Amino acid sequence: MKCVVVSYGSRGDTEPCAVVARELLRRGHDVQMAVPPNLLSLAQAQGLAAVAYGPDSHKQFDAFPQFMAQMQNPYEALPDIVQRVTQIWADKRAVLASLTDGADVLVTGMTEQRLAASVAEYQAIPLVALHFFPARLQPAGLLQDQLIKMAEDPQRRALGLPESAEPPPPQLEIQAYDGRCLPAPASQWVEASADRPFVGALTLEVPADTDDEVLAWIAEGTPPIYFGLGSTPVSSPDKTVGMVIGACALLGVRLLVCAGPNDFSHIVQSDNVKIVSAVNQSAIFPACRATVHHGGAGTTAAAMRAGVPMLILWLWLDQPVWAAAVQQLGVGAARCFSETTEQTLIADLQSILAPHYLARAREIAPDTIPARESETLAADFVEYATQPERIS
Repeated sequence: MKCVVVSYGSRGDTEPCAVVARELLRRGHDVQMAVPPNLLSLAQAQGLAAVAYGPDSHKQFDAFPQFMAQMQNPYEALPDIVQRVTQIWADKRAVLASLTDGADVLVTGMTEQRLAASVAEYQAIPLVALHFFPARLQPAGLLQDQLIKMAEDPQRRALGLPESAEPPPPQLEIQAYDGRCLPAPASQWVEASADRPFVGALTLEVPADTDDEVLAWIAEGTPPIYFGLGSTPVSSPDKTVGMVIGACALLGVRLLVCAGPNDFSHIVQSDNVKIVSAVNQSAIFPACRATVHHGGAGTTAAAMRAGVPMLILWLWLDQPVWAAAVQQLGVGAARCFSETTEQTLIADLQSILAPHYLARAREIAPDTIPARESETLAADFVEYATQPERIS
């Protein structure tokens, strides 16, 4: 079976797709990925064939403040924005249409679902969407809807498809997260369905070069608090880390900092503070006392699987949803990152270090779908989507 897997965005967007692609490849299928050029190495490190798709996503995120400035007067900036988005979609469509020639199935991440749906319609192949966030909780504004439609119509025209027509829905909409994380009112639309199966979070669990070093450091003292903001660069890294170091020092707890894309190399480390660029969360989190993070889907799932309490300092997008879920489940606390001070951080850390949070986190963990099982289930559903009775 020839499978094409497409994703665009940050590592958090691409990693779940790479997990499924890796498992399909392991099963002997012909797998081709399309990912942002800055994430090619992520896919290739898993033995996957991958091509560049769209512009560098990190640079796109860096340009976000400028984009938001333009949006202060959106209708004046709209023609320029539409032109840029339409060109990006045209480039993406050309790559995806070429890759899917002769393919049996197209698997897409959330951000690419509409474009991928048109390409799948053009190629007459099944479309499988991976939702690592409950998409129906993400409100779309009128301007966003207009922008998508303005960019989408030229792509459908180029494919010879009817304009102003909704692309057909995916054959399957795999929910790649824990269903317990949904706010109670939203759970009504996710009733058990063959077309909307839950598989749990999809994470690569790739070992980091520093894992053995970190575990040795942890074993030398009391379990630390983990702090990391995923692939998110922070505007004032020195201030942020200084605040976390100060709070942990006052509380008398050790601190493990995962720098990610931020440069913390000049910050002095000590017996109680260790800073590394990356860790394998599945290996490190179980050895920690608690985790403090941005509320990314993968990091939240890793903390839940590890059975450790967490404090989510959320920034944007889906992170407030996972923050609310953590509070709803009683496994941690949450606060908007921009509203965090050293005083609030100390209070929040004292809160999650209370015994009942640890007890609840350990109670939840055994019922969380293991990463390997999630990977297997997702690939099973992709294969299921290509069965003749599903396509007809």
